[in-house]
Amino acid sequence: MKCKFPSRVFSSNIQKCTSTSRQCYRNLLSDLLDRRWALLTPESKINKIVVSKMKEQHKCVEPIAFSFSNNMWPSLVDDMMEKSKQELSFYVVRDDLLHPLVNGNKARKLDALLPLVEDHSVTDVVTCGGCQSAHAAAVAVSCAERGLSSHLLLRGERPEIPTGYNLISEMYGNVTYIARSLYAKREEMLTTHAALVAGSSGSVLLLSDILDTSPACKSEDILWDSRRSPSSQATAEKDLRKVVIINEGAGNAKGLLGVIRLVKYLSQNHLFGKERPINVVVDAGTGTTAVGLGIGALLLGLPWEITAVMLADNIEGYKKQEEHLKFDFKKLFGLEHFDKALNGAGGDLVDWVERLHPRKFGNVLKGEVEVCQQIARQTGILVDPVYTLAAWEHATFLCQREAKAGRDAKVVMLHTGGTLGMFGLAQRPLSYYLLSQL
Repeated sequence: MKCKFPSRVFSSNIQKCTSTSRQCYRNLLSDLLDRRWALLTPESKINKIVVSKMKEQHKCVEPIAFSFSNNMWPSLVDDMMEKSKQELSFYVVRDDLLHPLVNGNKARKLDALLPLVEDHSVTDVVTCGGCQSAHAAAVAVSCAERGLSSHLLLRGERPEIPTGYNLISEMYGNVTYIARSLYAKREEMLTTHAALVAGSSGSVLLLSDILDTSPACKSEDILWDSRRSPSSQATAEKDLRKVVIINEGAGNAKGLLGVIRLVKYLSQNHLFGKERPINVVVDAGTGTTAVGLGIGALLLGLPWEITAVMLADNIEGYKKQEEHLKFDFKKLFGLEHFDKALNGAGGDLVDWVERLHPRKFGNVLKGEVEVCQQIARQTGILVDPVYTLAAWEHATFLCQREAKAGRDAKVVMLHTGGTLGMFGLAQRPLSYYLLSQL
């Protein structure tokens, strides 16, 4: 059975849909998500965090003004139907539990990409990132699980003691450390290395080449599956290498699909539903996850607000990335009426906000590791000071703001992962560590 081409099928369905009604877009979204995925299910565990003000603020560490408790099995149906109680609370979508070594946001971005790589008989993947790149580690692990070879170009010098994401990258992938001056020319660097991997008889593809001609194969439609038969394609083309380049962070339109799939899952009636106002908070590195959440909420007609805490760029940079992803998404899937839906919703997909305690990206402020320790001890949830602590702090702030304003919106934090980032902090100076004595 031949595979369907999503852009053609999806575009034909759009032509039949001349309105911008919710049901129309939901039908189109169902067609768009009818494909093979890397994750067997979009499910994610949901916890409810109850926030209490500390009777006495910590003498040394300013951010510790609250205590937290974790309801691991909240009754979401009852919570969504009830009006706000006096207690302060927010929910945590535990995407940090999707995979022991792959960050939740990386798993979502790769959810639609990996099957495409497999369906195009790719043998090798080339990508790049920083020394402690969660993206590079995710690609390395995911490729190894599927019998593919990964080639990781990491910026800078090899650490004296590999740890965290760097250690995982070296364990699962083929790592090459690149001088910062060469790394600045990423496109040239990736293309040159991919050509070396492919050799004289192989071929090199950009991820965009796959996206433009990708068959949206369902599991019953595919001609071969490398996870079930990892050597079948290698036998047919024994000496040929087919190399695909994935840009740093995998921030592209197809990377949005896994996040949109998550939004559809979370909007089910037995979870957050489609009628209740929800404010979803996420930390923003490249901003791809936030934009995916926004597009998913828009196409499903959800009364959700997406709040992204800016970490690696300013608001101009993130808005530019949002426009770039929206343009590519419309182009890839032929969404001719997307602008109408966007304008009808007010024009903005994401509310980009500053971190409550601004700093240069990657810096850890005094006492923040101790705050992470407090959260871990009180809730069993591990956050890291570079990424997910920012989202946790903003979710805490928003649930207070909603309560004071008398509004009934629920606050939801998407936990994107970052556990291994804590181990990466071992490469920082000792002054970063203010952990209390055990």
